[in-house]
Amino acid sequence: MRRRLSLRRQIVGVITSPADFERAVRLRRPPDLFELRLDCLLPTIRHLEKRLRRLGAPLMITARSPQEGGANGLSIRERRNLLCRFLPDAQYVDIELRSAFALRALLGVAEQQNVKRIISYHNFKTTPPVRVLLTKARAAKAHGANIFKVATRTDTPVQLTRLLDFTTNENVGLAVAAMGIGRLGAISRVLLARAGSVLIYASTGRCANIEGQLSLDQLRGLGVDW
Repeated sequence: MRRRLSLRRQIVGVITSPADFERAVRLRRPPDLFELRLDCLLPTIRHLEKRLRRLGAPLMITARSPQEGGANGLSIRERRNLLCRFLPDAQYVDIELRSAFALRALLGVAEQQNVKRIISYHNFKTTPPVRVLLTKARAAKAHGANIFKVATRTDTPVQLTRLLDFTTNENVGLAVAAMGIGRLGAISRVLLARAGSVLIYASTGRCANIEGQLSLDQLRGLGVDW
């Protein structure tokens, strides 16, 4: 039985628009990290790039694949260029498992620069069986992941139970950031955090763009000791 990498649980404020960015800059109590969705921010990226130091927390960067919900239909080359551009400012970089081979050179540079690597898997239709998620976690580890992020559909108790069972499985072999999407998405964030998920994602805006995602205000309003 392999020991899982232990990391401190952290709240991640997601920035997907200029309005999110402006709200993030004004937060009196920033989250532990800010995730910059570079694919969503592309139209105003030059303006925001000059103001990154105004954000009150370290940065996680991602340029999401169109196949996994990415905006603006970016090619793998365009995404690579964006990530390379912002890598010196980042503490974490998030790359989908499906893109890890194509972006292996970028992952290598990130490791050399001591940027932690998140390899992610998104399934907007269902939550696969635990054995399938374990296979994907092993593949993520083989690509050098520090954290395996899994976001899957949780409309039913069965789907949520699968995600909980995976998160607590001792054979994962690395830290897990897990979250549900859908009808039980909100409660999944709380349950999975308690089960050991190391990253808790929340919208910096007043309304989340993802079904089941809480805002920072809503998350903190729960009164849970994160």
